[in-house]
Amino acid sequence: MYKGSTHQHKDKPIMRMSAAQLDNLLSALSVDFVRLTECLVSPGWRINLGGTSAPSIHYNLSGYGRMVIEGHPAIELSPHTLVITPPNQHFHIEMPSENSENKVIKELEGRWKSFSPDVIQRFVAGDVPELMLICGYFQASYGASLNLFSTLNTPIVEQFDTTQHIDHTLGLVLQELMDQEVGTGAMTAALLKMVLIALLRRSLTSINLWVERFSLLGDAYIARAFSHMAAQPGAPHTVNSLARTACLSRSSFMARFTKVLGMPPMTVLRGLRMRQAASMLNAKELSIDQIAYSVGYTSRSSFLRAFHNAYGNYPTDYRAISRA
Repeated sequence: MYKGSTHQHKDKPIMRMSAAQLDNLLSALSVDFVRLTECLVSPGWRINLGGTSAPSIHYNLSGYGRMVIEGHPAIELSPHTLVITPPNQHFHIEMPSENSENKVIKELEGRWKSFSPDVIQRFVAGDVPELMLICGYFQASYGASLNLFSTLNTPIVEQFDTTQHIDHTLGLVLQELMDQEVGTGAMTAALLKMVLIALLRRSLTSINLWVERFSLLGDAYIARAFSHMAAQPGAPHTVNSLARTACLSRSSFMARFTKVLGMPPMTVLRGLRMRQAASMLNAKELSIDQIAYSVGYTSRSSFLRAFHNAYGNYPTDYRAISRA
């Protein structure tokens, strides 16, 4: 069974990248909120969930139970256990009954139910829930096409405690969705990013196997180059300069970068530049030429073509639509 890392600080941690490199990665990470679910489970019940294209984060507020993901060992849930499940995987959350030989005898179907992102879905299994989780579905990406969790194929499990205040942060997400004030989408995304930051900080010291399996965190050389790209997408990067940053030969860098991120370096860089350009179009009154130059393009036509390929609109149209 998977277990958290409450007492694992006594062991030697795995060091994957420097704190400065991780800071660059976290600063450039874009988190989009998809939807939020409350799961309340009574003894002898389970809730079936999952199967969505987005990864999901689950934080146990109270009670003891299990999460079972298809093809993986059961995950023991105790207060402040945090689990991230890979996209497109079915799972269930259950609380065995002590009075029925530790069995689950009833279930609530929560899969394939659609609901609006600005509505909190609440699943209550049974009349006396003891196991209570907040479950959020999200996208975390760099650029237009690089999803941070796209290569994740096993769950991430970490044990926190009250000092990290994750329960408080997720409570604020719930309150935001209930209040529905101006900026709710931006606020919920920012709050979820805070939770992800708390988790990814653990990658600096965690001995849990998810650090090894998380490709971007598992190769410190590639992480070094990627963090440099993410922090300064408009800089005049080349394959050779990035290989030097990674302290690798050009051929080794190309092979390892493509293996870790699924795309060659210049393709990833273009996505980072287009995301920065889109953000600048939304937020600043700069001309198209100024934005093109800021994100590393000396040719207006090359910038226009790259932006259209990424977003399906030219920059002036994108700006007009976003402000409509």
